[in-house]
Amino acid sequence: MTSTSTTSTPAADAPRVHDELELLAGLVPLAGARVIELGCGAAALARQLVQRHPDAHVTALEVDERQHAKNLAAPAAGLHFVAAGAQAIPFADAGFDLALMLKSLHHVPQPLMAQALGEVARVLRPGGHLYVSEPVYAGALNDIVRLFNDERVVRAAAQAALDAALLTGDWEPVRDLQFRTPVHFDDFETFERRMMRPTFADHHIDDARLARVRAAFMPHCGAGGADFERPMHVRLLRRRG
Repeated sequence: MTSTSTTSTPAADAPRVHDELELLAGLVPLAGARVIELGCGAAALARQLVQRHPDAHVTALEVDERQHAKNLAAPAAGLHFVAAGAQAIPFADAGFDLALMLKSLHHVPQPLMAQALGEVARVLRPGGHLYVSEPVYAGALNDIVRLFNDERVVRAAAQAALDAALLTGDWEPVRDLQFRTPVHFDDFETFERRMMRPTFADHHIDDARLARVRAAFMPHCGAGGADFERPMHVRLLRRRG
């Protein structure tokens, strides 16, 4: 199937995916792949990838200095961490088979999104793939998060940047799909730490905002914590030769 879409409404019949690496492996070959991840965060999927495919190699870029330091302190075979952003990738042309952007394209400064996608095209070999997985602006979890971090504009900008990239002639669309992924928080304090106070952003959390977010979160929280489903939108592009 070949299509493009900028929809922000999750499909009602979108499958539930617990393991996004399994989804990725069904779309592109990972054995022996040279992979670059842009905005890797804690690099959870990258770590899984090199464990399941020991002959693959992942170069993981991160701009957050504190997260990058944590990554360097937990090395893994086949995984190389670099402090850099997608808009200025410090590698030569055509050196990678696959590029990953996992909930990271919308974090690229909006004026630099086109430049970042141009950089990704430059470092991918002809026929290489770009896998972009972005959260959809919908759902119960999003309704809570937008109380302190409303990403409607930047998420729409990320999809628009992909649409514009397809018009440059560098890319051809391969797959466009949606899925739902489970998200669990043990309690509100866990949610606050993970979502409200990340190392890469200051959401200006004062007492009033904290109380408002807590009030929205607690109806979802039971004895076992809070469980949500986050709708996701994947677009897979191929680098033209």
